[in-house]
Amino acid sequence: MSTEKIAYIFPGQGSQYRGMGSDVVAAFPVAADVFDLASETLGLDMRRLCFEDPADQLGLTRYTQPALLTHEIACLESFRSLVGEQSKPSFVGGHSLGEYAALVASGSLSFVDALSLVAKRGELMSEFGTGGMVATTLNMESAYILADRHFCGVGGCNLPDQTVIAGEEADLDALVADLKSAFPGKRAIRLDTEGAFHTHLMVEAARRFRTVLAKVEFAEPSCPVFSNYTGKFHEPTSQAIRSRLFFQLFHPVKWFACLSLGLEQGIDTIVEFGGGIGKSPEPDQKRPNLEGIVKKSLKFTDHESQYVPAINAVTIQAAAEVFFAS
Repeated sequence: MSTEKIAYIFPGQGSQYRGMGSDVVAAFPVAADVFDLASETLGLDMRRLCFEDPADQLGLTRYTQPALLTHEIACLESFRSLVGEQSKPSFVGGHSLGEYAALVASGSLSFVDALSLVAKRGELMSEFGTGGMVATTLNMESAYILADRHFCGVGGCNLPDQTVIAGEEADLDALVADLKSAFPGKRAIRLDTEGAFHTHLMVEAARRFRTVLAKVEFAEPSCPVFSNYTGKFHEPTSQAIRSRLFFQLFHPVKWFACLSLGLEQGIDTIVEFGGGIGKSPEPDQKRPNLEGIVKKSLKFTDHESQYVPAINAVTIQAAAEVFFAS
C-alpha cells in the first residue's frame, strides 16, 4: 500500500469498556510494554483498571482518558509490529481525546507526555465539568438555534445530521422538550458524560489546562494531523498545536469537517485503532466506535475509501493481512 493515502484515526470517550486491551496484551509483547509504561508513568495499575475495573472507575473521565489512550497506542504499536514499513499514514486524526493519540502516531507527541496531558485533562474536565450532553439528528445550524435558546452550546458535529448539544441538566431538559415541537421528527439521545464537554462550561478547565500544555513540547508531525477545533490540519509548530488543544476543550469537535478534508485529499484507506462498543463483554465481539460515522461520511461526500478496524487482537491481525495482501 505504499502508493496509497492512508489515514489512522482514533476514537474518543464512550468507546472504553471493561476488559479493554486484555486480548491485545496477551497476543502482542509490544502492547504489554505500552500498558506497563502507562502504569509506570501514572503510578496506576493500567492493566487492572482496563482489564478488571474492580472499582467501576473506567467510566470516570479522569480514568477514561489515560486508559483509552493506552489502549489506542497499544493497538497501534501491535499493528506496526506486524506491518513494519508496509504502512505509514498520510494523515492522522482523532475524535476529541483521540486527537492526542493521533499526535503520538504522528511523532509530534511522546506517549509519556500524552499520558500526562490526558490524565490532567481528564482530571480538570471532571473537577470543573457540570451538565451533560445529548446527541441530536439536527444539522449544525438548527442545533445552534436550539442551543442558544437554552443557554447550551454545540459540542460537536459528527455528520451533517448528527450534532451534539451540551449544557446544564435543567437547560438540556428544556431543550429536549423544545426540540420535539420545534423540529418534529428529530431525535435527542442523552450521552453518559460527566459534563458539557467542548462548550463554554469547560472554559475553567481549559484555562487551567493551558498551564499544563505550556510545559510540553510538540515536535513537527511526520504527517498532517487533523485539528478538532479548526476542522483543518494542525499548523506544525509547538505553540500552534498547544493553542488548538486549548481551544478544543471549549469549542465543538468538527469531526465531519476533518473527515471531509481528508477525503478531499484522496484518502484511500482509513484504519481505526482502539476502543470498542457493543454489549458483549468480549473484546473480539466489540464494534469500532467511528465506523458508522466514517461510512456515512463517505456517502455524504460521495467518496470511496476502504475502512479497516484495528481495535482488538483479532482485527489487528486481520488489518495487517489486508495491508500485506495489497
